[in-house]
Amino acid sequence: MTTDKELQELASQLKCPNGIKGVEIADLMNETNINMTLHSIDRLNLFDNDSVLELGHGNCVHLPYVLQQKKNLTYHGLDISELMNKEAKRINQEFVDRQQAAFYLYDGLYIPFTDSYFDRVFTVNTIYFWIDPKLLMSELYRVIKLKGILNITFGQQYYMKQQPLTQFGFTLYDNEKIEQLIDTTQFKIVGSDTQTETVKSKTGDGLVDREFTTFTLEK
Repeated sequence: MTTDKELQELASQLKCPNGIKGVEIADLMNETNINMTLHSIDRLNLFDNDSVLELGHGNCVHLPYVLQQKKNLTYHGLDISELMNKEAKRINQEFVDRQQAAFYLYDGLYIPFTDSYFDRVFTVNTIYFWIDPKLLMSELYRVIKLKGILNITFGQQYYMKQQPLTQFGFTLYDNEKIEQLIDTTQFKIVGSDTQTETVKSKTGDGLVDREFTTFTLEK
């Protein structure tokens, strides 16, 4: 049985992977979150030459999937984890060298880009860890172009509550709570889609049914 100390360490790693264990956690996150990530990407409604931002990219094994969606896409990734920044660069070095992708560290609050920089933005399983959700949402609104799209993908609160590690540093959301946050911004909700999938538990305790949702917002 997993102890509270072990759960707390795992929760900390999920928020900001670091050290040797962090590489393993990043691989696990990619394995368990890939359907959520693809779901979010598929709903970006990308066009040729779009500039794309992802918050919390992890090891970014999914980057080729993003870039194959349309012609001449450019991708920028932001993460609070120095390890994930290095891993994403290492794994995607060919795309970095071609200037199709770039990875940056940030503080989880302020987005280091000018106003109206991106056509499309997405983030998967990061909202639980946002330090100041209202501030970050205002920053996202600032850096997205007019009529640009933001996709926020997250596990539903009732499911997340069943996972014992979420008692350590997670802020959980359901549709109502997400909508309340969006109401503090000028974003317009233009769609939402919910799916259920069977995935490996992050504590290694077998398989679980996860319900997740992508909210699509427009500036």
